[in-house]
This record gives sequence, structure tokens and C-alpha cells, in this order.
Amino acid sequence: LATFFTRTTCITFGGEYAVLPDVAQVTVTKLHWLSKSQMLDGFALAETTPGPLIIVLAFVGFMAAYNAFQQSLWMGTLGLLLTTFYTFLPCFLFVFAGAPLVERSHGKRSVEAVLGLITAVVVGAIANLTVFLSKGVLFPEGTITWSGLDLLALAWIAVSLLLLRWLKGNVLVLVAISIVFGLARLLFIPV
Repeated sequence: LATFFTRTTCITFGGEYAVLPDVAQVTVTKLHWLSKSQMLDGFALAETTPGPLIIVLAFVGFMAAYNAFQQSLWMGTLGLLLTTFYTFLPCFLFVFAGAPLVERSHGKRSVEAVLGLITAVVVGAIANLTVFLSKGVLFPEGTITWSGLDLLALAWIAVSLLLLRWLKGNVLVLVAISIVFGLARLLFIPV
């Protein structure tokens, strides 16, 4: 956990949406620390609260230790604490070491060009995260086939996009409506 999350912190220059695709793909498909459905739960939890990046990473650390040690809450908690510590440690070191350099970089074209490239990478990372999350929502069984497509989820995505436009970007109302839809689906439509 310490090695993975220290490395993860070093690639967060584009913000949370630049690092989350990497965390999701590595921890789910390569390391098998948690399932795709658990990762989607972590994303959902994080998007309902402030500080989504650290919440997702702490959730992944908790689930990794929890799953590895026979559903031990103590080990899960230790995993969460280690993940949080090693996620923040490099950030503090970068701030203290880099503060003098930041002051000298204002107005330099080369620095502005690099920041422009980072912006392009972040857009690509967000697109990658969108594809990853979409596959988990639209194909909950993991197989990308017409028979595995969740038509209700696809319909709700379309309705949400229309509602977002109709509500003029009022995301809180859309989230509330989506919660009601999700609860109704859970209660009335068998899985």
C-alpha cells in the first residue's frame, strides 16, 4: 500500500481525475485488491462528499486490506490509515521543496507550455475514467455484449443528460432525482 500510493501521489499533477483511472485499473484488474463493483461504490461515495480523491484512495486502501485479511475491520482501518498517510506525505514534501521554484517560474513560457500539456493529459485521463465507469455501469456483469447491456442504466444516462440540460446544470437536484431512481430500481426491479 505504501509503495503504490506514494507512486500514485507522484502522478497526481492533473488532479484527481488524472490519477483515478490509473488507481481503478491497477487495483481492480492487476492487483485484484477489490472488485469493479466495489470500485464503483468508492467512486459513488467520493462524489457525494468533498475531497473525492482522498476518499477514493482511502476506500481502496481500506478494501485492499479488508479483503486481504479475511474481512478484518482492524486491518481495513490500518490500510485506510496507511493509504492516507502515504498519499499526503509526498505532497507535503513537494510543497516544501518546490515552493521556492514556483515563485521563480511565474511568467516563463516554458512552464506555461508544460502546464498546457498537462491540461491535455488531464482531459485524456477524464475520458479514460468515463469509459472505465461507463463499462462498470452499463455492463455490470463485466462482459461487453448486447445481452450484458443494462438497458435501464443506459436509459437513465440519457435521461440524466437531458435533465442536466433542463435543470440548467443544477447537479444537486439531479443527484437527488438519481438517488430516488436508484432506490426505486433497487426496491422494485429484481436484479
